[in-house]
This record gives sequence, C-alpha cells and structure tokens, in this order.
Amino acid sequence: MIYLNYNNLDDETQQHLLSVSKEEIESRFGNDLKAYANKHHIDYDTILDEEAIKNLYTYTYVFNI
Repeated sequence: MIYLNYNNLDDETQQHLLSVSKEEIESRFGNDLKAYANKHHIDYDTILDEEAIKNLYTYTYVFNI
C-alpha cells in the first residue's frame, strides 16, 4: 500500500514511484526480462520502463487529503 499526500503529486513524486516500481520489477523479473530483450533484440531499459509502468497499476494507493 502506498500512501500519498493529495497535494504532493508533482513530477518528483511520480518519478520516485516509477523508480520504486523499476527496482521491484528488476528484482523479481530481471533475468527473464534480460533474456527476452536479448532474444528479441529489444533494449532492456525500454522493456523495464514499460513493465514498471504496468506494475504501478497493481499498487494500492491511499490518498491523504
């Protein structure tokens, strides 16, 4: 669960959430993503970014107003 202050949804907060998501995806699926990127000749960072964005939708957010 991620707690956010409703007044603090600036770019810095969004980038922080994305970096947390990237770390989570890399720790869970890093080897599989690297193998997929190599097999299909795709940039690993591009796949990691896409998967991190998808992962953001799985979080439960609580907004404090």
